[in-house]
Amino acid sequence: MSSIDIHIANKTFNADGRQHCAIADLQIKIEPNQFVCLVGPSGCGKTTLLNIIAGLDSQFQGQIALTEQARQPQIGYVFQNPRLLPWHTVRENIELVFEHTPPAQLIDSLLAEMQLADVQDVYPQRLSLGMQRRVSIIRAFAINPDILLMDEPFVSLDAPTARQIRNSLQNLWLQRPHTVLFVTHDLREAIALADRLVFLSASPMQVVGDIAVTIDRQQRNDAEQIEQFRQHLLQHFPAINSLL
Repeated sequence: MSSIDIHIANKTFNADGRQHCAIADLQIKIEPNQFVCLVGPSGCGKTTLLNIIAGLDSQFQGQIALTEQARQPQIGYVFQNPRLLPWHTVRENIELVFEHTPPAQLIDSLLAEMQLADVQDVYPQRLSLGMQRRVSIIRAFAINPDILLMDEPFVSLDAPTARQIRNSLQNLWLQRPHTVLFVTHDLREAIALADRLVFLSASPMQVVGDIAVTIDRQQRNDAEQIEQFRQHLLQHFPAINSLL
């Protein structure tokens, strides 16, 4: 079981010849097997934060401590863009993440859970965006990650498709619990998925709210329950409106 202890004192980058501070004095502690949604306005630095945690960006001041009892944590990453190789089939794209013989039974079960078994031999360009996103989720889950980073994986999908994939994601996570950091600007989506909501400000990004989701997971498909919790948040934490 892995936890994440985030402390970013400063993260800057060059923009139009000037230094821009993206993140300043950010501190977040993620407990093992927590599903945490990071909610904040577009452009506030959420993707930058995930890239830092994943080790893809080392140009910052601070520390990311990933704790694991016996080994270095395995990290899975679902990007906004599915990033599937067009010359490989669905199944081949999934198998690419394995160094040795791919576990056929595991891949079969994930394809079935995501309702993609019938298209496993199809090339990505023949799939809808929603189907491509499901493949990218399977690819991340297939390595049995200790930590899963997800960067707005359902953005630009129609509501029914996003809801279907969200339900499948939740089922997979319940079957194989691990620590998840999920980036979104959709508050309803965050409430439906998360144990905890971390609200982030515009840049320089800082934590401005940290709230537990108290809805039972068996009721997360109830739109009325989600909306009641959303209204409660907006009423008691009005500053959230400016972050959405």
